[in-house]
This record gives sequence, C-alpha cells and structure tokens, in this order.
Amino acid sequence: MSTNSRDPLDRNRFPVDDWALVENTPSSDDMGRTETLFAVGNGYVGMRGNMDEGRAGHVHGTFINGLHETWAIRHAEEAFGFARVGQTIVNVPDAKIIRLYVDDEPFILPEADLLSFSRRLDFREGALTRSVLWRTPSGKQVQVDSRRMISFVDRHLGVIVYDVTVLDADASVAISSQLFNRQDGIDEFDQPPIEFNGGRGVTTAFDPRKAETLTERVLLPKLKRAVDSRYTLGYRCANSGMTVVAGIDHIIETANEWEETSSLSDDLAKHVYRVKAKSGQRIRIVKTVSYHSSREVPTRELADRSDRTLDRAAAEGFEFAAQQQRDWLTEYWERTDVEVHDQPIVQQAVRWNLFQLAQASARADGQGVAAKGVSGTGYGGHYFWDTEIYVLPVLTYTSPTAARNALRFRHSILEHARLRAKELNQVGALFPWRTISGEESSAYYAAGTAQYHIDADIAFALTQYVAATGDHGLLTRGAIDILVETARMWADLGFWRSNGGDSFHIYGVTGPDEYTTVVNDNLYTNVMARANLRSAALAVEAMREGDPASHELLVARLSLEQDEVDAWRAAADAMFIPFDPSLGIHPQDAQFLEKELWDLAATGPDKRPLLLHYHPLVIYRFQVIKQADVVLALFLQGDKFTEEQKKSDFDYYDPITTGDSTLSAVVQSIIAAEVGYSDLAVKYFMDGLFVDLADLHRNASDGVHIASTGGMWSALVFGFGGLRDHEGRFTIDPRLPEGWTGLTYRIMVNGTRVRVDVTQPEITLTVEVGTSVHFAVRGVDVDASAGTPVTVSLAHHGLRIAGAPTVSTVEGARRADGSVIRASVPIGWTPAVEQAELSD
Repeated sequence: MSTNSRDPLDRNRFPVDDWALVENTPSSDDMGRTETLFAVGNGYVGMRGNMDEGRAGHVHGTFINGLHETWAIRHAEEAFGFARVGQTIVNVPDAKIIRLYVDDEPFILPEADLLSFSRRLDFREGALTRSVLWRTPSGKQVQVDSRRMISFVDRHLGVIVYDVTVLDADASVAISSQLFNRQDGIDEFDQPPIEFNGGRGVTTAFDPRKAETLTERVLLPKLKRAVDSRYTLGYRCANSGMTVVAGIDHIIETANEWEETSSLSDDLAKHVYRVKAKSGQRIRIVKTVSYHSSREVPTRELADRSDRTLDRAAAEGFEFAAQQQRDWLTEYWERTDVEVHDQPIVQQAVRWNLFQLAQASARADGQGVAAKGVSGTGYGGHYFWDTEIYVLPVLTYTSPTAARNALRFRHSILEHARLRAKELNQVGALFPWRTISGEESSAYYAAGTAQYHIDADIAFALTQYVAATGDHGLLTRGAIDILVETARMWADLGFWRSNGGDSFHIYGVTGPDEYTTVVNDNLYTNVMARANLRSAALAVEAMREGDPASHELLVARLSLEQDEVDAWRAAADAMFIPFDPSLGIHPQDAQFLEKELWDLAATGPDKRPLLLHYHPLVIYRFQVIKQADVVLALFLQGDKFTEEQKKSDFDYYDPITTGDSTLSAVVQSIIAAEVGYSDLAVKYFMDGLFVDLADLHRNASDGVHIASTGGMWSALVFGFGGLRDHEGRFTIDPRLPEGWTGLTYRIMVNGTRVRVDVTQPEITLTVEVGTSVHFAVRGVDVDASAGTPVTVSLAHHGLRIAGAPTVSTVEGARRADGSVIRASVPIGWTPAVEQAELSD
C-alpha cells in the first residue's frame, strides 16, 4: 500500500476533527480507555476523564506528579542491594464531582435517557467540555453543559464550569459539589473498576505494568476547614511523609431563587445549592480548584498557598483563566505542531498525542515526566528512561524550558545515584531504573537495576539538549556532574581484555530488550556507554578551554584528575562492539545468537504479550525481543553504522521483535523509513500513533503512554522528516511515504525556530523566529536565514522496498560455528492437553 489509510476508530462515535477529540456516544464498555483519552492535566496535576457526576467509572483519579506513598518491598528471597523502598503515586482528593438532582431524581449518565450527548477535548482551548440533553423520568428536558480545565499558566489551578437549564418546565434542582478523598474514603456510589475491553472480557491476571495497590490508609487527615463556599482538606502520607492540600471554591450565577448548605468531614467536603429553577433560566456553578503538595512543608502552609491560588482565581475570573489557557496553547502549537498534509485522520491523532505530551510535561517543573504523566496509575507514577530517549527530544526541539526542567530533576537526584552506585560496588553514579523520589524502586533487578544503560540515556539527553540549545550554562551550574559521574561508572563497570588487541567490555547488564536480561556486551549499552564516555571527556575539555574558572570548581568539587578524562577516552575508543561477520549483523549481545529463534508468526494473539503468558526463563532462552534494542542504537548513534549495517540489522531483528512494549513501534518506524521499508514504516507509525486512542495494547485504562506520544513526534520528524542531530551536526534526508503530499514540522536550534516543509519534489526551510541555522540537506550545506526561505529539490525519498523482513530470511542461516539457526515456539502444559492425555 502506498498510504496507510486504515482507521481503527469508530467514526460515528469519534468523528474526525483536526483540533479536538470528540465523542458523540457514551459507552460503559470502555470507560477505562475514555477516562484516559479525555484526561486533562498540566504535568503537575491531572484529572482523569471521569464523568462530572462521579458515579460509575473505571478508575476515578486525580494525580499530582511526584506525590507518592512508600512501603517496604518484601522479596521472597532477599539479597544484598535489592531495592528496599517501593513507591507509588497517590490518588489525591477528587474535586471533579458535581452531582445533579432534578425533582430529586439523580442524573446518572449511564442510566439516563439522553436525547443528545457530546464531549470534546479541545487542543486549542485546553479544556474538556461536555453537552448533554437529559429527559428526566417525569419527561422534563434538562440541558447540562460542563467545562473542565487544568491551567498551563497557573500550575496549581483547575476550573470547572457546570451549567444546568431546565428547558421546558419549572423544577427543583439540587447541585452537590464535592471534594472527596477517594484514596481512603468510602463512596457509597463506588463500584469495582469496570472494563469490558470491547467485549474481550475482564482481565484480572498479574500485570507488572499496573500500579501497586495499597491496603492501609495512605492520607492521614491533618487539616479541614470551611469558610463560606470554600473548603480545604489537608493530608500527610503515612509513610513517605509528603503533604498535600486540596481546596475548592464556588460561585453561583443564576436569576433563579437558591439557597446553599454545606458539610465537612475528614474525607469529604460538600457544598449543595438548592435552586427553584424556572423554565429556560440557566444555573451556572463555577468551581475553582487548587492543589499544592510538598515533601515536607506542613499542611497549614500549603493551605495558605491554596487560598492565595483561589483568591487570585476569584479576582481574575474564569474567562481570564480561559484566555490565558488559549494564549499558552497558541504559542505551544506555533512551536510544536506537526502537519501531515491532506490526512485528517492522522492529523487529529498527531495533535491528540502532542496535546497529551504537553499535559504530561509542561508544568512538571521540578519533577520528572512519569511514564503515564498525570493521567493514570500505570507503572505507579514512576520515571524511567522513557523521559530521556522518547520525551526529551521533542521537548528539546520545541519546548526547551520543559526539557531543561526535566534534566534539572535528574541533577537533583544525583546524590541518590551516587549512593546507589556505591551500594552496587561501583564508583560514580548509577541512576535508578524506576523511581519517584530518587531511590531505586524496581523490585525485579534483572529487568530493572541491570539496565545500567539509563546512565548513558540521561547523558545522551543532556548532550543533545546542550547541542540543540547552546545552553552551556546548565552544565556550568552543575549538570556537567552528571556526565562526569556517569562516565566514572562506565569506566569502573567495564574491564579491559587483550586478545590480539586491547578492547573494553561491559558484562552483566540488560539492554532495552527486557526479554533478554543480564548479558555480556549488550550492543545498545556498549554503543551508548561509548557516547557517554566521549561526551563527558569533550564537555570537561571544553569547559577547561572556554571557562577555566568553572573548570577549576569542577575539579575541586569532584576531585577530578586529567588521567580520569584520558581513561574515558581510551575506554570509548576501545569499546567492544559485537559484530558477526558470518551473518553480517551486530549481535544484540555476546550470547544472543547462540539461542534459537522464537517463531512469532506461529504464536497466536492469545499469547501476547509474552510476559503475561510465559515464565521469564522460557522467554530468556530464545531470540525474541520485547522492544527495539539494536535497532534503537541504529537510530540514536546512527552515524556510527553504515547504511548496509543498518539494513542487515533491521532485516534480522525486525521479525523477532514482538512489539510487546509501546516503546518499540516508533523506533522501528524510524529505521524502517531510513533503510527503505516505507510501507512498513507507516504501519509502525500508525501503531504508535493509535496505541492509546484505539487501545492497541489493551491497557490504555492505566493512563496515556507518554513515551509513545513523544516517539510519535520522533517518527514524524526523524523518520519521515529525515532530521538527524549527531554530535551537534544537523542533517536532513527526508523519507516521505509514497502518497503523502507533504509534512511540516518545526524545530528550535540555538534559539532559532525553523519550519521544515517536506513535499515529494522538494524541501523548504523557513526561519520563523530568530536568525539563522546551518543544515546539511542530502549532503548539501544550507543556511536558513530570517526572511530568506531555502528550497532544495529532492530527486527521491530513499529506497522503496515492498513488504517486510520475515523470520524465513533468518531461519536456516548459519552461525559462525556452522550451526543452523532454527525457529520454534515453546509448547508446555495446557489444561486442554492434560485433559486429552487423561482421556487416552
């Protein structure tokens, strides 16, 4: 196919809209998915897309980035150095709830007689709106409209507007606005999570991607107060000691007669308006919401901050906050929008993903970017390497302040990383595989702590950021310590071996592929460690030459010797990079090719993902890949591989990559586009683009896959758009798919924003903000300057190879020792097989 026009969404329910996700028919079958899809947030606080009335739902959730509870991890068998402290995100008091009663009949949306329904997550307004026409049991028609917004400008502020109009009669209306601690409180309307998975049945099996469930009380009441229509609840987390305060305030606007009542307890604040509604007279409730949290500040101080937030919102008014939101998003889209010409289905999905990226990162400020942002509980609210490899590239080139904040977070936990390295008998620093507080929280070391490559991932993101922004001040003010301490770790972890020549090796690590663990000389790890060592040496030497005073402080602060820097260079130059000449590929690790192939084509969909159906030891015995590993190295360090090597490696690894991780498709798309599998690149891109929108991995209910939203941008810009940024050199070699009329993206380089317009016959570079940027387009040097767009003709968009690599191209090949590679599927006990054997 020349274009991938498949559309995984029901367009009667979710119509195409370039600038919004719209739902025209509510459904109870996939509430978990839609609660995620319609979530609102700003990177600090997030609200799931639950219905306003707060009744039926999959997971009612409001989350604050970094606010977590801890507990002691109990290992079945203990060992020295295992992670000891678990961490999981806390469900903070829910301010979304506004319950409606007309003539004492409750409005319960799944049971209501709806004459019309629509809700809209608007990417330019930054708000979730809902419009419902409800016919009450007595036949009265009631228009119910709502608007929910979390401010990008004021990170602590949320606003909910709830409008009720009885259209054709007078009625008694009660509106109950609530603030409820769902983490610990008991809601009489709560039900167990409902998820029908589109008719596939409820999944109750073990799933390591889900958050831990806390059984003890988490939020200890420390403060409650009510003043007029304002309520404040404050808590301290029982174990972590973190504090949180939630506040709500109300304004009613109506020409109808009304009265109000209130109630307050440790876990519930309730403000009720009773209105004698006249036909056609609107009732409007404006509910302002404030959340503040801290690692140690008392709740009384947080309550004062909350009051200031609510006071300011009351003085400025809702429309002011709404306009601020629109203005912020106008600037965001000017920097970040990617336009896929003449493809409205793709365009809508692209903008939904980019909007979710903003909602996960924009106001994270001093925190990291969690794997699910603030949209759900998946992965316990932890930060992984996802941030640096999948999220930071788009932030670096479109929202550098957010990228800088994410890197500053890593610097803030450097001391934890030093302690962790020491615990594992290493010098330097070893960053935690998964964390919130800075301490390692991964209980399974083989696929957690063993992923030492996170050090190199963080160093890569830092180096990429500095090269793209010119922000050397970040290094000067301490971030260079990250490069130094991670380089020290690699130099200490690896070892020298002489066998006809000195080489540097790294043993006992796990690469990105979590289906292959604790191996020697993982290619991705070695390649990225080499880059880490070199970037550290270059940064130290550049500081010594360009800023001697800062260099002196660095040397004194870290007791750094020149011999150390020289040793980093030597280790990088001698780094062992596995290569098998008989197969013409880079083995994923030193022993990878000794295993037999897992025949994925013969593995049924009922056995996917493999991690939920096979013991890890079964998976570890095969050549089978959870997510791109070598292929990711081909992208991030692409200038270190030849085009022939990239093609050979992709042909070998693509057929045995399961894609069981949502991190995989976007990377496979980028390399598929580069080596010539254009249609396959589009397929992988679409898989990544719709992973949440269409719930392709059946776990969208846990929250947005934020890494995939960032990876989608990379697939467009680095994949089809052809951008590369190796070591500060910016090149463009587009791979626009056949049938695509054009692609437009923007990047910022050293403060200059350039618009890149790619069509089939040409590419045009236009400076929108700033002065000039130098690129190489297909090997031709180009200077894009303000006021002077540059156009370069394109004779082609790379090779066009039909189809996709298959396992048959690998099966039957011979290893270096002459043995033949075979493919099979592990077959074990099943109830059906045992029953048949007993019958015989």
